[in-house]
Amino acid sequence: MARESSTSTGRAGSGSDSGATLRAYGGEGGDTRVARRRSALIDAGLDLLGAGENATVTVRGVCRQAGLTARYFYESFESVDELVGVLYDEVISELADAGLRAFDEGSDMESKVRGGVTAMVDIIAADQRKGRLLFSQSLQSPVIAAKRMESTTLFAGLTLQSASGVIDLDPELGSGAAFGIAHYQVGGLSRLLAAWVEGDVDMTRDAIVDLSVRLLLAPAELFHVHGLIDRAGGGRSNAAESST
Repeated sequence: MARESSTSTGRAGSGSDSGATLRAYGGEGGDTRVARRRSALIDAGLDLLGAGENATVTVRGVCRQAGLTARYFYESFESVDELVGVLYDEVISELADAGLRAFDEGSDMESKVRGGVTAMVDIIAADQRKGRLLFSQSLQSPVIAAKRMESTTLFAGLTLQSASGVIDLDPELGSGAAFGIAHYQVGGLSRLLAAWVEGDVDMTRDAIVDLSVRLLLAPAELFHVHGLIDRAGGGRSNAAESST
């Protein structure tokens, strides 16, 4: 993802509506105008990043897509990287909120997992730009790469937290192994959805949900396996116990 050489720090808030000059115009308050322009820039960034292969995002390109001049870009963002980071975080928050709400509405583990997966898949299916932003391998931006790692850790934590509220985790499992299982689940689901978004997996929406639920529930059973932490080498080992 390219950054224009004109991008510099310390320029956010330099637009004509910044600071104490925010005034109502045409019945619309200054804060409302700033928020509207910021939203337009974020949506324009999503348009460009979700366009497909070789997506390039620049200040000029985002402003052209949003129908705004460059000064309004710096009114809300100091750089393209900041815009991309904010955009990614908004999509992740949307997925996480929808997934958690649907998970909480389920009556048992299967219905909870199915609800959460369905909610997230529906968001991706309804707006393919979001799926490409989250999963497309053609987006080589360092910001997106870092955000993907952050989101994996976030969803692994949410997965473990959600599971512990429904099932009794094996006390011998250990936090390290439990978090490892959660990472395994999130990583597998991410790669499956990535292949689906990219067209490498030819499945309907219902079929991808069914497969995702089955794969997520299978490793969840590991949370109940006694002594897993010993076999994983993350705690007391049988050999160590026998030597004492």
